[in-house]
Amino acid sequence: MAKRDYYDVLGVDKNASKDEIKKAYRKLSKKYHPDINKEDGADQKFKEVSEAYEALSDDNKRAQYDRFGHEGMNQQFGGGGGGFSGSGGFGGFEDIFSSFFGGGGRMDPNAPRKGDDLQYTMTVTFDEAVFGVTKTITIKKEVTCETCDGNGAKPGTSKTTCKMCSGAGRVAVEQNTPFGRIQTERTCPTCNGTGEEIEDPCDNCKGAGTVTKDVKIEVTVPEGVDNGQQIRLQGKGEPGVNGGPAGDLYIVFRVKPDTRFTRDGDDIHYELPISFAQAALGDEIKVPTIHAEVVLTIPSGTQSGKRFRLKEKGVKNVHGYGYGDQFVTIKVVTPTKLSDKEVDIFRQLAEHGGEEINEQNENFFDKTRRFFKGD
Repeated sequence: MAKRDYYDVLGVDKNASKDEIKKAYRKLSKKYHPDINKEDGADQKFKEVSEAYEALSDDNKRAQYDRFGHEGMNQQFGGGGGGFSGSGGFGGFEDIFSSFFGGGGRMDPNAPRKGDDLQYTMTVTFDEAVFGVTKTITIKKEVTCETCDGNGAKPGTSKTTCKMCSGAGRVAVEQNTPFGRIQTERTCPTCNGTGEEIEDPCDNCKGAGTVTKDVKIEVTVPEGVDNGQQIRLQGKGEPGVNGGPAGDLYIVFRVKPDTRFTRDGDDIHYELPISFAQAALGDEIKVPTIHAEVVLTIPSGTQSGKRFRLKEKGVKNVHGYGYGDQFVTIKVVTPTKLSDKEVDIFRQLAEHGGEEINEQNENFFDKTRRFFKGD
């Protein structure tokens, strides 16, 4: 199989700087390192990334590669002998990989580690999101075994030194690769790097140190929370490892829609249906808000689609930045069934267009107003 272009391997442009090449290598070497990635082919990808970095991180080798391609590298590496040149081994890999794990490219399996974070989707009603509420949820999660206090060993017994790695937590592994026979160290499969074995495991947790339980957690839904927002409950995730802190629990909110109001951030939208007479003549109408009813003045001649703003009648901002507004959109409802008298009224409106009939007669709108008011 033909070798891939080194720049493509690292995912960088041919004009990439040294820092860009180094950054790309760090990311990919961490992703494919065989001590981290156990997928098939990961070790080959790691070697491909390392080879590309070895060539492009050195100015002379990079110039040779840019001019002659992989053939130039065969000369550089002694005719394709299968090993990296120079005393740097993996091209400075030890120094770079140590930046991930604090030295030597190894992660101490016995070091305290934070537990895993958890996520829970919580459904709340429109009013619960607007005004806040305290609710209790039940989640299934790992908790420290009470029988062995997380030790994993049966009470009264203790762990012993791992026989495979003699307590080192790592074992040497030799592999035949296209670059020759390489010896590496990997996490001990018997003790998973702890250096200790459990000969008599706890009956309750079977040596895991944790058990799965349904746990009740009280959640305070903040006033003004919106759909898709989340809060973090510190220390409510999975238990830590080797005395490390517990992970966090993230609550993601899903808000049920309301039958009357539509929410847009901190603003509330409400559609107000009114009659033709109310739109033509004007009126004062009680309008519901999320807080209380308010009286809205509808001017005469109001058109369908007209929007009114009720300042600070919306939702309280979840971060405390005041209140949103409520917007009331007018919807003029056209009557579908008319009495004979109503038909006459609308015919007069069509004929006269609201003008005065004559000086002795009443204004047509006055007649219409009295009709709809029942006078």
